[in-house]
Amino acid sequence: NKKEKDDRIMSGSTFGTKFKITTWGESHGAGVGVVIDGCPAGLPLCEEDIQRYLDRRKPGQSRFSTPRKEDDTALIQSGIFEGRTTGTPISIAVYNKNQRSADYSEIASYYRPGHADYTFDQKYGFRDYRGGGRSSARETIGRVAAGAVAAKLLDTIGIHFLTYVKSIGPVTIDPAHFDASCIETHPLRMPDAVAAAEAQAYLDRCMQSQNSSGGVVECIIKGVPAGIGEPVFQKLDSALAGAIFSIGAVKGFEIGDGFAAARATGIENNDAFYSDKHGQIRKKTNHAGGILGGISDGSDIILRAAFKPTPSVSAVQQTVSKNGETISIQVKGRHDPVIVPRAVVVVEAMAALTLADLTLLNLGAQADCVSDFYITSQKK
Repeated sequence: NKKEKDDRIMSGSTFGTKFKITTWGESHGAGVGVVIDGCPAGLPLCEEDIQRYLDRRKPGQSRFSTPRKEDDTALIQSGIFEGRTTGTPISIAVYNKNQRSADYSEIASYYRPGHADYTFDQKYGFRDYRGGGRSSARETIGRVAAGAVAAKLLDTIGIHFLTYVKSIGPVTIDPAHFDASCIETHPLRMPDAVAAAEAQAYLDRCMQSQNSSGGVVECIIKGVPAGIGEPVFQKLDSALAGAIFSIGAVKGFEIGDGFAAARATGIENNDAFYSDKHGQIRKKTNHAGGILGGISDGSDIILRAAFKPTPSVSAVQQTVSKNGETISIQVKGRHDPVIVPRAVVVVEAMAALTLADLTLLNLGAQADCVSDFYITSQKK
């Protein structure tokens, strides 16, 4: 009996080794949030820094996102004094204000296709059916809030992110039309106005047929120095893959050329090295996506995340009740017809958290780094 009870303890809400986060809360509970442990002291930080990130994922921004209205206001509850981090745990809370739990009352009796209802019941023997509980996309608020802190820390060493929607359904951006200014001004966050218009028309057809769409988010990380990551089990690419796959609805992940590399020859796929006019070693191409042998090589890190279509659709679907009876359902509630535009900042946040963690861990990789740190500290 004790083992059975132990097996039903929910773990797995903590991410990171040095820069560590724990997210908490449910979609229809009092709120959601995160505790960050391991952020260095002295980093300038305020609620506005976090709010800018949260505003990129909050609901109700367009007709292509859930109409649930939430301000998603970030409240820093600890770890900051006089505008700087203190080195102690940073707690950030976002309180829910627009729950409509009654929309989900029927879900307690059956399993929605494409959702975690069945697997939660099998694992825990009990689940919070209001909006999906911990498996709701609303859980990502804590990740995004923590990612804002990680991104600000990385910014101090020149690491920056460019993240956007690469494709929605069958519509993919054309590199010839790439315009980064469109990312935050267009509701679909596609850096290609022509592709965005085609994607809008496609989504309109999906919505008319009470359906939804998936898509791909691409993230380019600039300024990462060579030498971040480990050569075996903590490879930078495997760490990024684990972080991105922890996002709900992600079903595919690529670094660099990704699956296209399987169709290439070695000569085509290899990135030739050269020395630039300053004597710095560079690569002529970047098929590897900025990572070689699990370690950053100094070029842009390019990753992609494939998101499945939103499983909550208004069309009639077939499923079974908890007692195994075949039934037809129409899912109620407020849902995104496409999740990828709001997922852009979630992918960016998880990439930032991964890099912040591995960058801090990397400080002890060479003896000179350790001695330089302590000698400099003593001189101060």
